[in-house]
Amino acid sequence: MYAQAYNPMMFALGKGVYEQTCISCHGENGQTNAQMELIVKPRKLNQSILSEDQSYEIIKHGAHHWGAHADIMPAFKYVYDERQLRSVAHYISHQFHPKRDEKVSQLLQKSMIYSVSIEDDMLGVGKKIFTKKCAKCHGKKGDGESRYVELSKNEDDFIYPYNLRKTLLNEDEIFLYAKYGGKFWGTHKDDMPSWKRKYDDFQLRSVARYIQKRIKQPHNKE
Repeated sequence: MYAQAYNPMMFALGKGVYEQTCISCHGENGQTNAQMELIVKPRKLNQSILSEDQSYEIIKHGAHHWGAHADIMPAFKYVYDERQLRSVAHYISHQFHPKRDEKVSQLLQKSMIYSVSIEDDMLGVGKKIFTKKCAKCHGKKGDGESRYVELSKNEDDFIYPYNLRKTLLNEDEIFLYAKYGGKFWGTHKDDMPSWKRKYDDFQLRSVARYIQKRIKQPHNKE
């Protein structure tokens, strides 16, 4: 899931769609519109972990379809045709985050990668950590429903954990998201903290593999 080679026609079409629709929330430079008074502010597109293909899926089906607790990012499949949807994802990828693939690859190279030969051990470790830490927000089933989330509704700072059963992130991306935290990848809040000081690469990779193998459900793109 890497960016496609730069296509000037797609870029130009995507720019037009972005400036017509997306700029009001995500801003001219992809760092979000600071004037938007939303509980969950738009993701900073110049930091997003999403690949070009993943951005396309979010744009087409909406963030809620892919596990977002809030539905502020709507589905545009009823507004734009396939070519336009692909083009705006292409524009976002090349205009705001052209080094996304390089960044992800470098971070993975700095981290330990573990083979499937020790998968049983990793799934056990991952389940233990997920149950102890992650389930507090994401729920025991990973569906984003938990007592902690319900209680937060009575506070000023309501949290919006993702439904991990629907996430389109792959195992590598889940690992990097857990390791470096949400703000590192463009969220405006730090509800999803960086866990790299609490857990080592093996533990975090184990959590990612547990989510990938035991929680994440097959994609339904409709």
